[in-house]
This record gives sequence, structure tokens and C-alpha cells, in this order.
Amino acid sequence: MNAPRHASIEIRKEDTHFSAAHFTVFSASERENLHGHDFFVSATATGPVDANGLCFDYNELKGRLRALCDALDETLLLPTESPHVEIEDTEDGVTVRFADERHRFLRRDVKLLAVRNVTVEELAHWFTDELVREGLARMPIDSLKLRVSSGPGQWAEAVWERSSRGGGSP
Repeated sequence: MNAPRHASIEIRKEDTHFSAAHFTVFSASERENLHGHDFFVSATATGPVDANGLCFDYNELKGRLRALCDALDETLLLPTESPHVEIEDTEDGVTVRFADERHRFLRRDVKLLAVRNVTVEELAHWFTDELVREGLARMPIDSLKLRVSSGPGQWAEAVWERSSRGGGSP
């Protein structure tokens, strides 16, 4: 009997990117100025090749990546888990407090993310966590490597691997 085959499929498309504003927090009193990036996202999924010569429906993974990128596009990304940033989210808008600063934004312009800081490292984990939450673990994928770039030659990577119990761990 032949040993099971595995393959990796990389998804790096023109439309798996987004433009967003952010500021990185360095400490309780130091942060970057508000600025923006064109972020790019790629994913490499590995899984068993089935009897038809397929690993999984990678159109589903592409669609999910596109939807997540679209949700972040043309927004200000704010970290809800930061110990240094206080966010008040109301119908009228979002108020951000950092050190002795207070900033107010229209709600429609802001995307609140459950991250500690808006960095490529945290964004790579955010994308991975969102994909797992949306059902990645139900797909026949053994591992996922998710990469986020904020500029040429500058990538961060998060890895998800299926646990031996059949689930997954972000």
C-alpha cells in the first residue's frame, strides 16, 4: 500500500491585501504617529491528498481570506487588548485614549481587533484565529502558515497545526 501523500497549497493573490491606518504602541508613553500601509496576506495550507488528487477546496480558503481583507480595507485598526490603549466604542464614535492623548473617530472608519498591538505579528495571528474560528479546523488541513506584510521584504508569520485530538490550536 502506498504511503499517504500530502501537499501544500500557497494562496498569494492580488486581492488578498488591504490598506489600513494604525499606530504601533511601544510603551505606556510612546507610540508611532498614525499612518497607513498596504498590507498583503498569504496563506500556505498543508493537507492529505485524497483519492481524486485534491487536498481541500482552496477556493473556500481564498474566499475567507478575501472577506477578512475586505473587512479591514480602508479602516483605522485599533487594538482592544492593549494594556496602554483605552477604547470607548459608542454609536456616536470611537474614542481612543493613550497616555495624555484623546482621539475621536467615526465608528464607520474604525475596525476594533482583539490584538495587543497593531503589528504584522499580531495581524498574522488575528487572521489565523479568525480562519480557525470560521471553520478552518473542519477542513482537511493539517497546518496553515499565514503571512502578513506591511511592505516589501517585511513579513510576519503565524502557524496553526491540527492537534492530535482532531481539533486545532491557534
